[in-house]
Amino acid sequence: MSGGAQLSVTDLRRSNRHPVDLAMIGEHRRYGDVLLNVINISTTGYMVRGEPVLGRGERVTIRLPQIGRIEAFVVWIDGDRTGFQFERIIRLDDFARMIKDLQPNPRLRLLH
Repeated sequence: MSGGAQLSVTDLRRSNRHPVDLAMIGEHRRYGDVLLNVINISTTGYMVRGEPVLGRGERVTIRLPQIGRIEAFVVWIDGDRTGFQFERIIRLDDFARMIKDLQPNPRLRLLH
């Protein structure tokens, strides 16, 4: 059996990112609950800031408004920033509803 993540979503780092400031608790199979400071999110993944506790290829499950539980894989680490890729792409309409829940200020929401 090969190690590391077997990502099913194509690497789409050019996806539009939405800036957020979310303290989330992720579930990791070995570490249990891990605190994640999410600083941006897109339909394909998210970025966290803080001392990395996970290595490349490790998986964590988070719970997002409108989306529910979704697993993501660490795809890169750069200093105190870590990039995660979702196991699947979030539909744009679900993503827009999630951003509306996360960002009550209408000036900062996605433009359609």
